[in-house]
Amino acid sequence: MIQSPANRRPDSVVIATRESALALWQARHVQSGLQRLYPGLPVSILGMTTAGDRNLESSLSKIGGKGLFVKELEDALADGRADIAVHSVKDVPMHLPEGYALAAVLERADPRDALVSNDFSSLAALPAGTRVGTSSLRRECQLRTQFPKLVVEPLRGNVQTRLRKLDDGQYGAIILAAAGLKRLGLADRITALLTPEESLPAVGQGALGIECRADRAGLFELLAPLVHQATQQCVIAERAFSRTLAGSCNVPLAGFAELSGAQLRLRGLVGAPDGSRVVRGEIAGPATNAEALGITLAEDLKRQGAADILAALSP
Repeated sequence: MIQSPANRRPDSVVIATRESALALWQARHVQSGLQRLYPGLPVSILGMTTAGDRNLESSLSKIGGKGLFVKELEDALADGRADIAVHSVKDVPMHLPEGYALAAVLERADPRDALVSNDFSSLAALPAGTRVGTSSLRRECQLRTQFPKLVVEPLRGNVQTRLRKLDDGQYGAIILAAAGLKRLGLADRITALLTPEESLPAVGQGALGIECRADRAGLFELLAPLVHQATQQCVIAERAFSRTLAGSCNVPLAGFAELSGAQLRLRGLVGAPDGSRVVRGEIAGPATNAEALGITLAEDLKRQGAADILAALSP
């Protein structure tokens, strides 16, 4: 029986990626992983500039959300220029377009947020009126709740651009993902790692995901050894939680799962952007029930008042 091209393992792989330093690091990480697994397999990288990269003047919540970093890469998968796309899972919309799938989730790096400041050692040490830069409504909400006297302002651009704005004195501190700083060799810039109690991470933060067309069975087989089962179960729970709450860049929403043996603990948060109202919750259960745990926690938060917060944020 002759296999269709989609069902056969590919003879080469082209990886679509954004062209930022961090995105290229992520693509090369997957490239090296595939080359270790399959010596001799040609694996190349197709760098692309997305709409999210081109528009750096507006906040993501106002111009269409993190899906702006994904659309052009999916177009490359659709027309055959690329076989897979590598994303930070936190940038992947909760609903993928029909015909696309997250084929693999790799082992998670540090999921925490990081405080970066040249003058202050912790969030608690920041004086009233300090300008704190962040691109995330999730971080902004949690900062405003705990430290209402800080001035939280938008901060866009790649990691190096954000650090430069801090160093130029535009901000007294900025908040970035720890994983990105560490991947770029910038761990020495981290002033303090924020605990989940201080800043509950974004859904999928620290994890890398590989997207491909859902009909590429041969690619799924090729990518299977890269899957990190524990991380994938955590991501399934987090994304089910966010999806049930219609999570997007317009919603200050956090979701963070951890595994302890066969048990999964999921913490979630939904809040108003100004921090005036925050609903939190957590759930634990068998990791094999990851999706159901995410849905159950989301429904619980809705009953606690998250539904009212979400309704107020709807366009």
